[in-house]
Amino acid sequence: EDFLNLVFKAMMKDSLNSSHPLSSDVQSSEQIEEMFDALSYIKGASLLLMLKHYLTKDVFQAGIEVYLHNHNCESAQSDDLWNSMNEITNGTLDVKKLMKTWILHKGFPLVTVVRKGKTVSVQQEKFLYRMEPENWTSDTSYLWHIPLTYITSSCNFTHCTNAYLLDQKSGM
Repeated sequence: EDFLNLVFKAMMKDSLNSSHPLSSDVQSSEQIEEMFDALSYIKGASLLLMLKHYLTKDVFQAGIEVYLHNHNCESAQSDDLWNSMNEITNGTLDVKKLMKTWILHKGFPLVTVVRKGKTVSVQQEKFLYRMEPENWTSDTSYLWHIPLTYITSSCNFTHCTNAYLLDQKSGM
């Protein structure tokens, strides 16, 4: 419950146009300090949980083990973690490409799901809680790779989870 409360607070901050991406080039020590805020830690943790759920616990764990083994007692960058995950997925999923859409964009997507009969369509757009005119920028080019999981009437959540990667503005 406490973690969820922190997630909702971080999402509120991240839904403002004045938010910042999790990863960006910095030029000064002040910019480095600005990057280490609650938003960065909570959003980062949430993204790792999202990835763990999408990859499955065993695959995620194996990727972490490869990462720790490859970078034992060294400094590392975020790409190093994604590359380790890619080693485990053997090209079935480009984890680096997926995660870059989350760490290089500020904010998060709003996914709209519409069902017409047996057809389900999904669409993504950047979610903004409130426009701040002094910080407004057009983010229409933002595109996240969104792992969606779902169940059907013939499955339940513990036995049969389906997955779909929304990597376009809309899909079916």
